[in-house]
Amino acid sequence: MEGECRRDRIIEELKREKVPVSGSELAGRMGVSRQVIVQDIALLRASYKNILSTNRGYLLYVDPQEKKPYRRVVKVKHKKEDIVRELDSIVDAGGRVLNVMIEHEIYGQLTGELVICSRADVRKFIRKIEEYGTRPLTDLTEGVHYHTVEADREETLDAVVKALAAEGFLVTVDG
Repeated sequence: MEGECRRDRIIEELKREKVPVSGSELAGRMGVSRQVIVQDIALLRASYKNILSTNRGYLLYVDPQEKKPYRRVVKVKHKKEDIVRELDSIVDAGGRVLNVMIEHEIYGQLTGELVICSRADVRKFIRKIEEYGTRPLTDLTEGVHYHTVEADREETLDAVVKALAAEGFLVTVDG
């Protein structure tokens, strides 16, 4: 995971937590050393993120007036061999793929967290699929699935939708 994407994910992780999260815990979640987390926290603080250090870990103070990122759920359909092209289209347009969701006829909605922010993240994801021999969730639904896509601007989400439509992947948009 590249630095900028990892720091975005650290912020997301801290936003979700109500209690302090240790540097070691964050390191485990990100797949890096604790020292990398310490450096990332320093960079985040330098960019005016209000991260508090406690004796039990890090906390994020979020100003209620702070603007939240924009999100949309997109319903897409494609073949297994088009996964890279689909994800590249999203990140190339400036979006971040937070998850993949499917509607399973027996189990209902199944969601897998992705947090893909760059082409490097796409390649890492594909390597994991290949390394573990896992089948993508979309194999269960003839390629139909949903992604929650996040961006800093609504115009970026519009660009993501256009990119998916241009590739022939887009089915519908929610939100």
